[in-house]
Amino acid sequence: MTCAVREPGGGWRCAGVRWPREVPELGWSRGGDRRVSVLAYGAGLGFRAVGERHCVGARGNVCPLGAVVPGRSTGGRCAECARLDRAHSVAADTMADDPRTYRVYLAWFGPGMVKVGITGEERGAARLREQGAVAFSWLGRGPLMAARRTEEVLRAALGVPDRIPYAKKRAVRGQLPGAEERAAAVAELYARAAELEGRGWPESLERLPLEVVDQVGIFGLDRAPEPDPAPGRSVRESAPAPVRSVRELVDGGVVAGRLVAAAGPDLHLAVADGGMVLLDTRLITGWDLTAVTPAAEVTGSDVRVPLIDIGGGGVQGGLF
Repeated sequence: MTCAVREPGGGWRCAGVRWPREVPELGWSRGGDRRVSVLAYGAGLGFRAVGERHCVGARGNVCPLGAVVPGRSTGGRCAECARLDRAHSVAADTMADDPRTYRVYLAWFGPGMVKVGITGEERGAARLREQGAVAFSWLGRGPLMAARRTEEVLRAALGVPDRIPYAKKRAVRGQLPGAEERAAAVAELYARAAELEGRGWPESLERLPLEVVDQVGIFGLDRAPEPDPAPGRSVRESAPAPVRSVRELVDGGVVAGRLVAAAGPDLHLAVADGGMVLLDTRLITGWDLTAVTPAAEVTGSDVRVPLIDIGGGGVQGGLF
């Protein structure tokens, strides 16, 4: 599978991973043109970075400055475009008159990692996939400000954070509890949240019934279970845990491998040396990328960009 095709007059720039459906897609832009590449587990994925990394703009608009941005920035925007993007987001609370319906969700990312959030109802579960939520349930639906108020009440009463760093989510993906434990964790959080109905919970927010959605299979994280789980414990599922992570792209840098799993913005790639490399696709936005065939053009390691050893905590520098 080719990652992108560089065409005369300017290449297609990557816009990162999207989850509009239950399969990941890479978005691409060139001026006002847009396209997507649907990703498939088990298929090859390879590209070479060309030139410099440029700001991806804000709210679908091209950066007026054509600014160059740092390779290690997960935002991929210059300061001005980042400000504009934030100012028009739901999180900024600047759209009190938004007529759309919103949903409040309860998301579970791993043992001890839960959060409450909101998303537009028309987006379905795309937001949960973008965040890498392993399991979740809807809690309620209603106007934006009612959903926002409920979110704030639940955070304060339940003591849950408004965000969880991706590094923590990644750390537990290699060994998740079984499906029954995941569902029980979401159900327990739902029960605690439901007890708050009538105590700061806006009347205009309709409570939705508990329905746990498990996304392990969607992300490709399901693997053969352990043969002998401990007594009283449900069977655990494990995915090959990446031990290296791409730190940044550089001009001429190559990333190529076989896609094993994907969660949120992260792609888990099996590379030629038998290892597993994690690519945070927020690091590839704004780059012109040309296609690379993993088997034909890359020898030795399939990754020739700066890597971080996330298994042992050390840092590997240079190009690979």
